[in-house]
Amino acid sequence: MSERKHMGKAKKDVLIPVAPQHGEMDAPYFDMRDSVVKRIKECRTELIIKANTAMTMMYWHIGNEILARQSAEGWGTRVIDRLSKDLNESFPEMSGFSSRNLKYMRKFSEIFNDEQIVQQVVAQLPWRGIITLMDKLSNNDERIWYAQMALKSGWSSNVLHLMIGARLRERQGQSVTNFDIALPSPDSDMAQQLFKDPYLFDFLGTDGTRRELDIERALTAHIEKFLLELGQGFAFVGRQVHLEVGGDDFYVDLLFYHLGLRCFVVVELKACEFEPGFVAQLNMYQNIVNDLLCHPDDKPTIGLLLVKGKNRTVVEYSLQGYTNPMSVADWQEKLTRELPEDLKSSLPTIEEIEKELDTVEDGADET
Repeated sequence: MSERKHMGKAKKDVLIPVAPQHGEMDAPYFDMRDSVVKRIKECRTELIIKANTAMTMMYWHIGNEILARQSAEGWGTRVIDRLSKDLNESFPEMSGFSSRNLKYMRKFSEIFNDEQIVQQVVAQLPWRGIITLMDKLSNNDERIWYAQMALKSGWSSNVLHLMIGARLRERQGQSVTNFDIALPSPDSDMAQQLFKDPYLFDFLGTDGTRRELDIERALTAHIEKFLLELGQGFAFVGRQVHLEVGGDDFYVDLLFYHLGLRCFVVVELKACEFEPGFVAQLNMYQNIVNDLLCHPDDKPTIGLLLVKGKNRTVVEYSLQGYTNPMSVADWQEKLTRELPEDLKSSLPTIEEIEKELDTVEDGADET
């Protein structure tokens, strides 16, 4: 009997499962966990974007209803105050129905009267960004252009406000280049629109910095703002990048890589007006970078020469004969009140998203 019990106990012990060692499942588990987390974040971001669009379209329809009723009934602005009170009583859990915000909804519908354009472009922006477009710009061509740029570049409302204040549209594509002959299409068109003139370095302050090395240090000290001014797609490689050729040492002021164009961008900074000899120096640096740094899949290095003033005609003649793609532009610490005449004649008449949506309704009531 005792032997039978012992055998039974031994059999029971054999059936006890052996737990796997913790390390044996770490790798596949973490892989699964990361995949699930990524999917949740993607779906959550998609839901946030859809919710933002739905809210914005709701605002547009409310504004359209107010416009239509005021026109048909001859109502004045007092009806908006009354509607604000009733909506706040009907939806106490929601914000965004202040009288001022309802007036913005009416203005929104009045300014952007094409519902299709609103749904495809404007409604993708946070409400604060749309208010910025309405308050800071005077025509719809500009509003749509900045809305498209904000979507393409992933600007927050604050960055959109900054770009409008810096008159980006007026500067975009205005630098003197040889891209039309040095780059194949469509790269030439893309590059032309990518580079601007003048470049605005207002973040340098007003300390009277004028030496080139001091300016370079200041730009790299404010690299995030510098990259924002350069535009989407620029990645910083280094400052005073050492190049050795035939036993001689050379130093590139600033070196970037553009992810869209798939090429290095050599930036030479001058604290003086343009001189034709600067182009030869820039061309040499581009040749060296092409030879020493470029991967076989990289496209030809682009050169950007930044100067404190230039004669555009002299620059155009200076670029002739060079096959390396180059751009020459001014840099300024602040925008002058009036643009140069030659520019005027050519001008056309997922955390951040979440953060925006967290504050959009509060911000709408405060506006």
